[in-house]
Amino acid sequence: MGSNDCGGASFNVPRQYGVTKPLSTAGPTEADLQRNMELEKLLVDAGLYENKEEVVLREEVLGQLDQIVKSWVKQLTRQRGYTDQMVEDANAVIYTFGSYRLGVHGPGSDIDTLCVGPSYVSREEDFFIILHKILEDMEEVTELQPVPDAHVPVMKFRFRGISIDLLYASISLLVVPEDLDISSGSVLYDVDEPTVRSLNGCRVADQILRLVPNVENFRTTLRCLKFWAKRRGVYSNVTGFLGGVNWALLVARVCQLYPNAVPSMLVSRFFRVYTQWRWPNPVMLCPIEEEDLGFPVWDPRRNPRDRTHHMPIITPAYPCMNSSYNVSTSTLRVMMEQFQNGNKICEEIELSKASWSALFEPYFFFETYKNYLQIDIVATDADDLRIWKGWVESRLRQLTLKIERDTYGMLQCHPYPHDYVDASRQCSHCAFFMGLQRKPGERVQEGQQFDIRATVEEFRHSVNMYMFWRPGMEISVSHVRRKQIPSFVFPEGYKHSRPARLPLAGKVFAENAENGTLEYEGGSSLRRQRKRKNDADACDAESSRPEKRQSVGPNNSSTQAAVEEPDEHPKQEQESTSQSINGNSVL
Repeated sequence: MGSNDCGGASFNVPRQYGVTKPLSTAGPTEADLQRNMELEKLLVDAGLYENKEEVVLREEVLGQLDQIVKSWVKQLTRQRGYTDQMVEDANAVIYTFGSYRLGVHGPGSDIDTLCVGPSYVSREEDFFIILHKILEDMEEVTELQPVPDAHVPVMKFRFRGISIDLLYASISLLVVPEDLDISSGSVLYDVDEPTVRSLNGCRVADQILRLVPNVENFRTTLRCLKFWAKRRGVYSNVTGFLGGVNWALLVARVCQLYPNAVPSMLVSRFFRVYTQWRWPNPVMLCPIEEEDLGFPVWDPRRNPRDRTHHMPIITPAYPCMNSSYNVSTSTLRVMMEQFQNGNKICEEIELSKASWSALFEPYFFFETYKNYLQIDIVATDADDLRIWKGWVESRLRQLTLKIERDTYGMLQCHPYPHDYVDASRQCSHCAFFMGLQRKPGERVQEGQQFDIRATVEEFRHSVNMYMFWRPGMEISVSHVRRKQIPSFVFPEGYKHSRPARLPLAGKVFAENAENGTLEYEGGSSLRRQRKRKNDADACDAESSRPEKRQSVGPNNSSTQAAVEEPDEHPKQEQESTSQSINGNSVL
């Protein structure tokens, strides 16, 4: 751990971690140590650490899974007529990556696993058909779901209640040694790109642990930041935010910049660094390696596509890739707002004006916007819903990108990475929500509207391309205003009433009875009518009865719904005219 490159040979000289010198080598003060104790106690009290029984169960499950894949490879070797010696030597090895390998997993979290097998055992037939059949016949295995067409092909299942994501990599060896060094570049010889991507998770996790100054401080800080990200609604790679490996790389870079800091300091410095980071400058733990194997690496100078990435976070193992290519302008905006909020709270904590609990206050998504898209997903049963929901969720990012594209960035989206269930429905159901608002500070023409009918239709088409579609799998999208948010999204089953807002002085937004839009009009009589309507709306807001939402079915006419500014920017709201979206609701 003494060199500046990714490989890392040991020298008796002070270590520079990462691609630049540290910002500070200062250690903790007494106050820092006290805050650190308080932070670690909060993490324990929050239930982020699993108990000994679950630790043992995970180890047993991994041991059993290792025996299953070894038996599977021996069986295939025998069936293909190899010698008895080859059958005896035949082997497969299970590796872990992700949160489990990094040591930051918690109760109920899944285990990311990789099976490395010999060259003659294929992914398409042997893994996804034969091993799938073996697992399917085991009582310990439930919720088995193969995803062979994913960017990284995976088999998802539960083994004795533990959630497993299992990848497969066939390397160019006839016999896989038990002590195979997966970090060695030799494992990438003569393999295809899906295999490289499958191997990448393990190689990246190992490199991260090599490149941080203090592994335990890194782990505590990462555990804290992942908890924060989930509480604030910005933990989800699939919807365009950041997933586990992204947060790990961001935290690791801060650890390099402050090598002697304890977790309480690192959390504070995390927000300080990333509120000031000039994206799209990349975050890198080490220089990007060039190899002779021919796999593409992230390089915006050569690859035009890499120049379009908004928040590059580069993996430290060859071939170096941008792990956060899913981030869009909308999701980057949301994350930057959350970084700024976290930075403000940490400054108050360091001044003893706030406690750590303030940092982990939940984000009140349904209080933030006036307009939302509600995406309802239904299926015949729970198994079908699990598969259908996973597919739809993977496409939600495309809906965000399409809306950004078709409105030239004027309509901002905030996809929320949590699903909600309406238990009153007879069929299996869940729903996702997306906040909508006009881009602040942009001047618009009176009566200007956003028409996203074609956008939603394009999204509908992409969703319906699902190759495993079954009868009963349906999706609908509807526009809902804040006071129309259904009660099933709230923990208590109802929404707390909000105080009525006063009508805007000098401007009146009258509701068009024909199409439901809010339109700007002038005149004192209309202002008095609007006041009476506001008074009625205030009463409606206090009622827990959900209102009927505007939607469009195959046989209905289109509906328009106003996009207004959130309450946090009343001045901007007074200066703006109304804009609308046309939402096609049933896809």
